[in-house]
Amino acid sequence: MHYEGNIIRPPSEANSILLQVTVGCSRNKCTFCGTYKGERFRIKPDAVIKEDIAFAAQYCRRQRRVFLCDGDALIIPQKRLLKILGEIEKNLPWVTRVGLYANAKSIKMKSLEELKEINAHGVGIAYMGLETGDDATLKKINKGANSNDMIEMGKKIRAAGIKLSLTVLLAIAGRERSQIHARETGRVLSAIDPEYVGALSLMLIPGTPLFQDFESGKFTLIEPEEMLHELRTMIAHTNLSRGLFHANHASNYLPLKARLPRDKEATLKMIDDALAGKLELKPEFLRAL
Repeated sequence: MHYEGNIIRPPSEANSILLQVTVGCSRNKCTFCGTYKGERFRIKPDAVIKEDIAFAAQYCRRQRRVFLCDGDALIIPQKRLLKILGEIEKNLPWVTRVGLYANAKSIKMKSLEELKEINAHGVGIAYMGLETGDDATLKKINKGANSNDMIEMGKKIRAAGIKLSLTVLLAIAGRERSQIHARETGRVLSAIDPEYVGALSLMLIPGTPLFQDFESGKFTLIEPEEMLHELRTMIAHTNLSRGLFHANHASNYLPLKARLPRDKEATLKMIDDALAGKLELKPEFLRAL
């Protein structure tokens, strides 16, 4: 397989065939992210992608899923993306699902009919970084979309039959807007009603604009206890019809996994117990991106 640069995939795609079809991220301007710093976004040559699919056909016969790396495979023009999906269907007939990263811009660029078309050819889940539902924070972190955009595009991809997994970031709003961020994120999650939500805790990365703001005192990173309060408010304001809310990423101080609405009250009690000192938090040295 031909891999270039940093290969990032969601935790749930750990056992998938990682097929790199793009290098970098089509936006690459978020102030908190240093993953693709200095990397110019590009789509890999069709010949290389075809060669990697042939490799997977020979050596990855036990893996039932494919994840299209890197930062935003959905932005690939429709005809070219369908060609890639066609190669997967032809050469990896045992694959049951294709996953990819998406953002509000790439979803907007495709019509509902085009999204339904790629769903019909294997794309079963899209992962999108919401980060926050607070418009002021979205603007500050240079996300390139507001909460209305996120809601509209999230609903659009779900309407195409593609499952949606949204990522939110605890502590991304700093101390001043912490609770606003939590409430507004709950509002946006409720409006989109995704199948999956993954809450990560912010870890500052040297060299990023947000890290520079932290060093200069313009951004305050909240304490672990404050992150728990933020998480509690977020879950309290999130109403899903039948979604999984995960906060079990390696960055989190209190790992939890809840099916909402069924586990909502039990999850809030768990957070309250942690705030009361009845549950131990993950030590700092065990946290990771």
